[in-house]
Amino acid sequence: MEQFNETFLNDSKITSHKGNLLKYIRDFSKKNPDGFLNLTVKADVLDLDVCSSLSQIYCSLNIEFSGESKNGSYLFDKKFFSKRAQTLNNIALVFGFDMDFALKGGDSVKLFRDRLDFALSLYPNHVYFPQLVSGGGAPTATFSTQDIRKCSEIANAVETFYSYGRSVTWFLAVLKPLKMPPSKFFQDFSEWQEINNCGLKTGWKPSEAKHSEIERMQLEFLKFKYEEKGRAELFEVVSNIVRLNGALSRCYGEGEESVVELSYNPDELLGYGAMEIQKFFENSIQENSHVKIFMGDEGPDYKYC
Repeated sequence: MEQFNETFLNDSKITSHKGNLLKYIRDFSKKNPDGFLNLTVKADVLDLDVCSSLSQIYCSLNIEFSGESKNGSYLFDKKFFSKRAQTLNNIALVFGFDMDFALKGGDSVKLFRDRLDFALSLYPNHVYFPQLVSGGGAPTATFSTQDIRKCSEIANAVETFYSYGRSVTWFLAVLKPLKMPPSKFFQDFSEWQEINNCGLKTGWKPSEAKHSEIERMQLEFLKFKYEEKGRAELFEVVSNIVRLNGALSRCYGEGEESVVELSYNPDELLGYGAMEIQKFFENSIQENSHVKIFMGDEGPDYKYC
């Protein structure tokens, strides 16, 4: 095994067999102790032994998030994926999902939206849709050509706003006051993207955009939705949370130092209380400040300036 800063593992002969995977992880740890492993894996191999072994290295998991066709129906085991996600979260492993739609018999738009809503409730770091790149999916009695096109647009919206937008830490909290499921939120966002020439039809690619550009899109769309839902008074809290977390993520990912203008205490914005937007708005006192984001000894840090 050669030494790389980041290694991608997508070999089913290794990832689908517990013994082979454990051996690979041990070898990786010995030969590349400071390396980062990015692997695609099925959820059924992620038992406690494998998860414990993965927790000893730097890694990110892309978990296949799909069901199976049986007797003309599409079956998806929510309880199984929920237990696997709970194990991963308890061990603090970084994981995300690779999702599909219209690839297996019995699938439908309703089932796709249901899977998407469920997936995001498990706090994945990212959700990707490989078929947006590779293609796939043919119309059936339960999935029309128009359905496939609409789901492709929703999938692209998820990748843009959630995955490349790095919104896992705050997405569900920010969504809660809007009282809408993620699938509906992303359908609306996909329509907003098309209107603003940054959607699937225009060829705009989130993978090629700077995070700061996507953050501007997030804030503009969230401002629109909070006004539409009659919750405009809460948007200042939302804006503070999104911008502070965004600056910290760019510091970690791109090494970018920045100064963020805030109207609430940064410690409170990053605390558990900020996950309840309404209560935070009612109980927190505004205090305008400028906060410098920089890389500290143990990762991204901040201080007043």
